[in-house]
Amino acid sequence: MDLASRKDALRARQRLRGRPAPDAARAAGAAAARRVLELPAFAGAGRIALYAALADEIPTRPLFDLARGGGLAVSFPRVEGEALVFAEVERWEDLVPGRYGVRQPHPQAPRCGPGRLIVVPGVAFDGHGRRLGRGRGYYDRTLAAAEARGALRVGLAYEAQIVEAVPVEPHDQPVDVVVTECGIHGPGGSG
Repeated sequence: MDLASRKDALRARQRLRGRPAPDAARAAGAAAARRVLELPAFAGAGRIALYAALADEIPTRPLFDLARGGGLAVSFPRVEGEALVFAEVERWEDLVPGRYGVRQPHPQAPRCGPGRLIVVPGVAFDGHGRRLGRGRGYYDRTLAAAEARGALRVGLAYEAQIVEAVPVEPHDQPVDVVVTECGIHGPGGSG
């Protein structure tokens, strides 16, 4: 099986895992958010980049609330052409529906940098920080730029999204750590 087929097969397997019940999803999102706060880079970040989770992703609202409550600025991506650009969001309710059904900053919201800690979604992650996205490459380009700036790249996922190995191509960008409701994994983590 070629690499693209292996990626598609892993995406299909991950879709079959199903979603937790709403209460379990909220609890997982809150637990993962508390673990992100444990990362040494979080306290000094000043600004973090986050994303509005889709229904099959671990909820990110708890992390947004903790970051804003702790005085951090939070930026969210929006798609412009083939790139993600970031804009600061002060209230969750300021996010609007965007491309692919993802909530994002209003198109007129002024751009800003993503910050020193960037939290990203994924379909699957492995213990080496390798990440399987949805296949459009937006986050691979963002993660490459984040690495060049020295930002901490954090994957946020359910524990069930941690797999033995993620197939990767040369353009696929890893994360430094993966945070789940159960622990911190990866090259820079303890799990």
